[in-house]
Amino acid sequence: MGCTILSKSLPAPEYAERFIDEIEKSNVTVLTGAMVLDVLPDKSVLAIHPQHGYMQLQGAAVVLAMGCRERTRGAIGIPGSRPAGVFTAGAAQLYMNIEGYQVGKRAVILGSGDIGLIMARRMTLEGAKVLGVYELMPYSGGLARNIVQCLDDYDIPLHLSHTITEIRGDKRVEQVVVQKVDENRTPIAGTEEVIDCDTVLLSVGLIPENELSRHAGIAIDPRTSGPAVYENMETSIPGIFACGNVAHVHDLVDFVTAESQRAGKAAAVYCQTGSPSSQSATQLQAGNGIGYTVPQKIRPDRVEKSVEVFFRVNQVFKNVQIEVRSGDALIAKFKREHMAPGEMEKITLPAVLLNKINSQTATIAIAKEGAK
Repeated sequence: MGCTILSKSLPAPEYAERFIDEIEKSNVTVLTGAMVLDVLPDKSVLAIHPQHGYMQLQGAAVVLAMGCRERTRGAIGIPGSRPAGVFTAGAAQLYMNIEGYQVGKRAVILGSGDIGLIMARRMTLEGAKVLGVYELMPYSGGLARNIVQCLDDYDIPLHLSHTITEIRGDKRVEQVVVQKVDENRTPIAGTEEVIDCDTVLLSVGLIPENELSRHAGIAIDPRTSGPAVYENMETSIPGIFACGNVAHVHDLVDFVTAESQRAGKAAAVYCQTGSPSSQSATQLQAGNGIGYTVPQKIRPDRVEKSVEVFFRVNQVFKNVQIEVRSGDALIAKFKREHMAPGEMEKITLPAVLLNKINSQTATIAIAKEGAK
């Protein structure tokens, strides 16, 4: 972690400590243990706190950074009984790393998200047997380095195009049934395999935590499940900004940190000057092979030098180029040797290129290398 921001790789606690130290040296008031109940369009925040009780805070700007939560068994609807021993990967990580408990001895992991891959290694190091990682999609949802370091290095098999179709057990998980799935993600009859295990870890995706955003009336992008934002991370409500996993799910903390710094700077500018007028905004559209873009809108007159556009592809690509088009005009192109859904990508668009966009929309799409 921190390879870009801090110029060195650090474990998560040390990475967080660097920023905690910075806050403690500043005059920023931090209220830990507080719970925000509501964020209103006028930028007032309703919260409760153990010492201060109910509070109504009025801000000149608000930055939303609520993070994300894990998708659970109920969200994906795995059939079967309801025994103990079924955990989300993050819950298992909490039990093992913070509370010091072992969650099981024979585990099956559903989903190949990064937390699940990391927990496969963690459980192995603690003496458990990880029988396999089963992924519904024909590709992994995690970083390539985590597949190598967490699975390959420990001889843990990864089964693509597989899913759990039943969990069996009385008081504790006893068995799971796994099956292959076809191109429509439908289980294939006759491919059932019964695995004896006592633990199931679910690593089946993260959901941005946006109940507060929705209640405030902020426009939500259905592709990211996070607020639709402009180039400075401002939401559809002027003066309210969003960053990190509440805006879209990241894979590297460096991206989260850089995005939070961008949102914080923009919020400070808003507090000092208010929101400057913009004549128009360019809507970014996700074209062929692109799942989503962040930001979703760019106001060219607010871009000083350049803007970074983050996106994920919806399948594995090799030797392709990313094209930015305004109508039929090719504005920019970027070559890539390999892209996968589990790894977030970014391109940088200089202000001079943004000025070439002659319509209210620009499309980012994947094309074969050398295409015109």
